[in-house]
Amino acid sequence: MSITFSRRGLLGLTGAAGAAALLSACSGNNSSLPESTPTNSTGRQPFTLDQYDALIKSGPVADASTVSGNSWAQAIKNHGVLKRGGTDTGAIFSLRDPVTNRVKGFDAGIADLLAHYILGGTDVSKLTELSQTTVDTRETMIQNGTVDVVVATYSITPARAQKVAFAGPYFISGTSIQVKKDNTSINSYNDLNSEDKKVTTETNSTAIPAIAKFMPKAQTVLFTENDACVAALRQGRADAYVLDQSILLSNAVSYDDLKVVGEPFTTDPYGIGVTNSDAGAKTFVNDFLEKIFSDSTWKKLYDGTVGPYVAGEAPTPPKIGSVEGS
Repeated sequence: MSITFSRRGLLGLTGAAGAAALLSACSGNNSSLPESTPTNSTGRQPFTLDQYDALIKSGPVADASTVSGNSWAQAIKNHGVLKRGGTDTGAIFSLRDPVTNRVKGFDAGIADLLAHYILGGTDVSKLTELSQTTVDTRETMIQNGTVDVVVATYSITPARAQKVAFAGPYFISGTSIQVKKDNTSINSYNDLNSEDKKVTTETNSTAIPAIAKFMPKAQTVLFTENDACVAALRQGRADAYVLDQSILLSNAVSYDDLKVVGEPFTTDPYGIGVTNSDAGAKTFVNDFLEKIFSDSTWKKLYDGTVGPYVAGEAPTPPKIGSVEGS
């Protein structure tokens, strides 16, 4: 089964081939793929673990004076690890391999590259320390110092920017719709704007105002985590799941009975959440992002994580500070 998705419309997205390719690549650390590895019609394969680690280690490393001149970065250097808030269940963006216990993907790679930029070193597995976050806990964990950064398909919004600072954006997504694979009646948000339709999404997500704007007649069912929203959709307790296209893409790779329909109908810029109590944190991370944008490290990471599942070439990285709150 072949799958090709466009960046702006992942029409009819299903997960069988994508999940098989992703899992086969994650299950070992060989630098070459076996001949039996499923391919998709993009002609690209996701990174093997060796390829992922090689990219991280090839990323830029800040000189000692750059780190010592920034109190936020120096504290991470002293601690010896970057504490990241995020998830390990999101295929493509941040997924843990049960065999190796390693987490890799686009978001994981951004965090590992930032950690390598600060810490250097050759053991990628020891660069970051992951703490699970949800839409309800991300700001609190940044504010109380539980994590140094949140890299977790974290949309920049003015309300969130009142609580934390955002470096970036480093990726642009958009709100989209997920339904069961056999559903043929829902193809856009217009099909959900009815009192007899139930849509699910995460609490405190950017999808909530999008639902209110584009499908105000629909009944909304809220859960705190992606897995609960997926379960509600798969079990028929909701007609559709509305959230960032990137997260829905990951779900469709993981579950054969789900697909993404229609075009994204909002713009959701992802930022790296950091403390707003030290302005140097945001400045340091923005400088790091500029470096991986300009030296093609960002593009290489995209090509080995998101690229195998999205038709076309990698997009141009977004402009730093181009979004309110960033």
